[in-house]
Amino acid sequence: MTDFEYYDENEEDYKSKTQVKREMEALQDLGAKLVKLNPAQRKKVPMSDTMRDALVEADRIKQWSAQRRHLQYIGKVMRTEDADAISARLELFDSTSAANNKRFHQLEGTRDALIGDGGKEILDQYIVANPHVDIQQLRSLVRMAKKEVEQNKTTTSRKKLFKFLREAQDAKLGLL
Repeated sequence: MTDFEYYDENEEDYKSKTQVKREMEALQDLGAKLVKLNPAQRKKVPMSDTMRDALVEADRIKQWSAQRRHLQYIGKVMRTEDADAISARLELFDSTSAANNKRFHQLEGTRDALIGDGGKEILDQYIVANPHVDIQQLRSLVRMAKKEVEQNKTTTSRKKLFKFLREAQDAKLGLL
């Protein structure tokens, strides 16, 4: 009587209807996070032109029911996108995420190592690992930060050095 083929539930490719719905809702939620990003951040996220157009259209829509339908469309477009790459990039934008905190602590450690004893060797290693940085500016910032630490002054130069290191890492990761 029925025209569909029976399926074996023991197959590895089998997904229940509920599982498929959960995956689609997760993609739709990821799309909703993309909608909330500002245009500068969206440019840094790897996605297709179709997805970019859908996000621009989502900014234009104001009526709630239309927004809801459009979010469903964005969820549909998300099926063709690399969701893992997009979510990894979104984590870097989220200031409360574990990835961002880890990155922040690594940068602090690098800054403190550059200022501390043995800073010259660490500076040379950093320059080799990051050839795109402005070496003269980096050396100058390290020198000023060391001077501030020795004189127990404010941490202005340490903050500038941290900002420089963060921008260098952002450029290396393609976030700028």
